[in-house]
Amino acid sequence: MSRFQTGIPPFKRIFDVLTALMALLILSPLLLIIIFISWIGQGLPIFYSQQRPGFGGKVFRLWKFRTMTNKYDVQGNLLPDEQRITRWGNFLRKTSLDELPELWNVVKGEMSWVGPRPLLVQYLERYSPEQARRHAVLPGITGWAQVNGRNAISWQRKFELDVWYVDHWSFGLDLKIMWLTVWKVISGKGISQPGRVTMEEFMGNEEKDG
Repeated sequence: MSRFQTGIPPFKRIFDVLTALMALLILSPLLLIIIFISWIGQGLPIFYSQQRPGFGGKVFRLWKFRTMTNKYDVQGNLLPDEQRITRWGNFLRKTSLDELPELWNVVKGEMSWVGPRPLLVQYLERYSPEQARRHAVLPGITGWAQVNGRNAISWQRKFELDVWYVDHWSFGLDLKIMWLTVWKVISGKGISQPGRVTMEEFMGNEEKDG
């Protein structure tokens, strides 16, 4: 039985807001440096935003630092991610610094420090009922799946870990995940699937397609 079925634990929310505000204040010099280098090296826009489903499937606008260009081929098709990511953007991804603007999403109550990562809106109709339970909690900047393989594991395994988090949440588990995240960022493991710079698209479950 999920501990989140009656809503977001108040203490978790208070912790998120206070620590996110503190992080934004402490990291403000770093944020300004990233903004300046991004402006010089990549130009505008500095930030990338996209609609993502959050708690209960409610859609919100997620913010990150932009890491890719919007280059198209001669037919007008967007080039593959591997051809659009910039050298600076690759650095931001490897260090997870591109995620820092999501602290504002945490302050606004759209995200938490820890929870399943907010994925694409079109995935909502592709989840099985069990996988959809990942939306019983606020999405997170990091999560149980991120410290257990991140993008190097399959979609099915990732969703299993997300639902496990929903059913086993505790404040101690959140602190453990945050601590493990630091080591994962330092090691740089699992950032992407082999041969890709981003996770391949989730197309649904075989049992649904059959």
